Amino acid sequence: MARVINALIIGNVIWDVVDTFVPTVNMLVNYGGKEIITGCDLKPSILNDPPAIHISGGRCNDLYTLVMIDPDSPSPCDFNMREFLHWVVINIPGGSDGVSRGYEVVPYLAPNPQVGVHRFVLVLFQQHSLLRGICEMNTRARFCTRDFSRDHNLGPPVAAAFFNCRRERQGRNMNPGTSHERK
Repeated sequence: MARVINALIIGNVIWDVVDTFVPTVNMLVNYGGKEIITGCDLKPSILNDPPAIHISGGRCNDLYTLVMIDPDSPSPCDFNMREFLHWVVINIPGGSDGVSRGYEVVPYLAPNPQVGVHRFVLVLFQQHSLLRGICEMNTRARFCTRDFSRDHNLGPPVAAAFFNCRRERQGRNMNPGTSHERK
């Protein structure tokens, strides 16, 4: 877990999005059959569907909240919409192999950065009780993970991961969804 914290510090996720925390559960994030290593680079073409999330290390009766944001919106040089909200799922049962057993408060919005390299951050919180009365957000722009945690009495994160993503370039002789970038 120290490797994950180090990557979160190096990627400025700790400070920009969350404060320092001690991970207490494991969260595996999988996009299209590919396990996400914190800090890796992903192409938007594989991010169309929500990731599979596996939570382990907690108790089966624990409940969790998952938040996914882009702290670099609309661009890393002009992040005046920080944080842009991509997904919120609450009441996820511990030991579950996915967030499908939780309640999706904000539907998944696939990452599709237009300018620069963006960090996409998934933060997992342990709930103290069943969350009720969380309304859909009026806007996805200028969300604040810290405020959300405080407003819903979630405390510090128990796990987090992030990946980098940039717009895929398309050429005249290329199929949509392919890239000139090296693999």
